[in-house]
Amino acid sequence: MNDARDLTTHPWFFCGIGGSGMLPLALILKGHGARIGGSDRSRDQGRSADKFAWLKSLGFELFPQDGSGITSREQVLVASAAVEDTVPEVLRARELGCTRMTRAELLATLFNAAPEGIAIGGTSGKSTVTGMTGWIMTAAGRDPTIMNGAVMKNFVREDAPFASARVGQGSAFVSEVDESDGSIALYRPKVAVLGNVSLDHKSLEELRQLFGDFLARAEVCALNLDDAETSALAAKAQAFISFGITSSEAEIGATDIVEGPTSLTATIVDKRDGGSHALTLKVPGRHNLYNALAAIAAANAAGVSIADAVAALTSFEGLARRFDVIGTSAAGTVVIDDFGHNPDKVSATLATLRAHPGRIIAFFQPHGYGPLRQMGAELAEVFATRLGTDDVTILCDPVYFGGTVDRTHGSERIVRLIESHGGTAEYIPSRDDCAARIAQIARPGDRVVVMGARDDTLTIFARDLLAALD
Repeated sequence: MNDARDLTTHPWFFCGIGGSGMLPLALILKGHGARIGGSDRSRDQGRSADKFAWLKSLGFELFPQDGSGITSREQVLVASAAVEDTVPEVLRARELGCTRMTRAELLATLFNAAPEGIAIGGTSGKSTVTGMTGWIMTAAGRDPTIMNGAVMKNFVREDAPFASARVGQGSAFVSEVDESDGSIALYRPKVAVLGNVSLDHKSLEELRQLFGDFLARAEVCALNLDDAETSALAAKAQAFISFGITSSEAEIGATDIVEGPTSLTATIVDKRDGGSHALTLKVPGRHNLYNALAAIAAANAAGVSIADAVAALTSFEGLARRFDVIGTSAAGTVVIDDFGHNPDKVSATLATLRAHPGRIIAFFQPHGYGPLRQMGAELAEVFATRLGTDDVTILCDPVYFGGTVDRTHGSERIVRLIESHGGTAEYIPSRDDCAARIAQIARPGDRVVVMGARDDTLTIFARDLLAALD
């Protein structure tokens, strides 16, 4: 199954259809006319009911995660590589002899079939750069297809409340691509973007190989020369457009940077022709300026002028759960919903908050026991060192949706590590009890940031917290 033309000739079944990686793929396939069914553990547990009601309204056939949705050998099962072989859909699909594809294999098939694939790679910022690049291409009239792991606010409508994908008729396909499972090797981009390379799920040696090969396969690359690892890989690219803030060699740069609590302004300079363009972003933080530079360079590599790219970003609304300001209480406490879940992303969020006055209450829900074991020590160091003496971190138990994962090492260990580094932290097992504690200690002028991944209900938690503060 190596051709996108094959994709609508048979029915599909998505195991975990509501997931951030699965949902946009299902939307794109449906947009091409495919018949799609799916199941999700979250739906069975009664979570995110509005999302699944919306999917049903679009014509998706939803089933309990008990294997009952797999009825024909013609169905192709889409399940992430991490899905256990004991899951009923996997067992039933094997019994019937159904083809199984991973999420990455399906995305690569769709992406590689597009005439103009723009692949967004890097350890952090991929979703935001994808959203920015997709919005630039849309504003430029290129009618792209966009695959994102987050809801893009610019594309949210009443009939599309979970707009993590856009199905376009143009030749461009903009997508984030993942290095954590090695699947980045599957993509053949026309434009490859590399924002940063840092230790996450793989060793630096493995990452250098994966990202180097990724750049070599593209016709042209957009590279962040301020990142030492990315800059060192520039020689792998057939051709590239460079960007950066501090590098004297970067072709696209930024000056006159002014950071606000919820916005940023700068002058984008194109050193190739001496042009300068005023940029206003509705999203804060220097990391988002880097994201903007990456998107501008990516779109420029695809033929959009720097001036048009910068102008489009002025109306970029951001992504859900990426420093998403939920609101301010009557007493003046701000509640922010954020996807921060690994050391790099949490550090960037806390740095953005620390750049402006006000105590920070950082609520963190780890996105699993496994990730907490892998990166818990680094996360603890970030919370302890990036926050001030008046700030506090509050952790609940990791999100757990069932399965056989080892749950012996949880959030209490991270709190002890934070305290050992000199930080202030509290472990409160229940999320509801965390909300009560935050409401108890919050003061006017505080910023409460809700952080975590793999759980749509965190946004509901943030909204309920704001209501409780009022």
